[in-house]
Amino acid sequence: MATARVLAAGMLHECSNTHGASFLLRQSSFILPIKHQSINFSRRASSKRAFTCKSLYKPEIQIKQEGEPQTLDYRVFFHDKSGKKLSPWHDVPLQLGDGVFNFIVEIPKETSAKMEVATDEPYTPIKQDTKKGKLRFYPYNINWNYGLLPQTWEDPTVANSEVEGAFGDNDPVDVVEIGERQGKIGEILKVKPLGALAMIDEGELDWKIVAISLDDPKASLVNDVGDVEKHFPGTLTAIRDWFRDYKIPDGKPANKFGLGNKAANKDYALKVITETNEAWAKLVKRTVPAGELSLL
Repeated sequence: MATARVLAAGMLHECSNTHGASFLLRQSSFILPIKHQSINFSRRASSKRAFTCKSLYKPEIQIKQEGEPQTLDYRVFFHDKSGKKLSPWHDVPLQLGDGVFNFIVEIPKETSAKMEVATDEPYTPIKQDTKKGKLRFYPYNINWNYGLLPQTWEDPTVANSEVEGAFGDNDPVDVVEIGERQGKIGEILKVKPLGALAMIDEGELDWKIVAISLDDPKASLVNDVGDVEKHFPGTLTAIRDWFRDYKIPDGKPANKFGLGNKAANKDYALKVITETNEAWAKLVKRTVPAGELSLL
């Protein structure tokens, strides 16, 4: 059923030719390696006019809150226009083509409530994380929008030989979005990846993809980690240090980072996204055990 849902998801591609005419194409989304699924559609028609297309996925998703914020019952559910519940993890397409991805905000920047997709609950709503029955908060605000890439999964049975043999953390891949605007819980932003940090949290690999919203004023200026250093100086170090140290106030050791303790480049980030998307595909096809994870 999960695979059928993914196949049903579609994308609209807005196209224009050299004479300014525009039209729409519909393409069903399916899981393919990024190098095959990145959509450019640059081609020449029989009349030798050049056409280019850009992806315009408009999922008509509604966000509905149940319960009161900062309570154990609080949930943020995703619905389609008919009112049917959707999973932000499984039903929102990962890719939009041309190197653009959907990013779902779990924790808006400059907030501290530790919100996350409930991967073990039906339709995987966003909720506030708990520990020993109490709501969890970071010891200080997070300075960037934080959330997940849908249709990705860090397989806990696979050891990464490039990152100290660490196994996946059994969650979707995390995104740190560095744009200036504060997102909202459950908001879906179109982002482009810029780099990746390989955080090791209590022995588990917990990737952090650094990205920027296409709507940010500086989005056109940054396309790789070097551009981040130029236009957002100190940001990559600040992200690494924030995630390294946030558990220290609770008496836990600092987290570690692989790959030389530095952010890997965009190409490496795209490789991580490809691999974790392929892992997710195996999960929803049930070719690997799901354990307590919800596939609804």
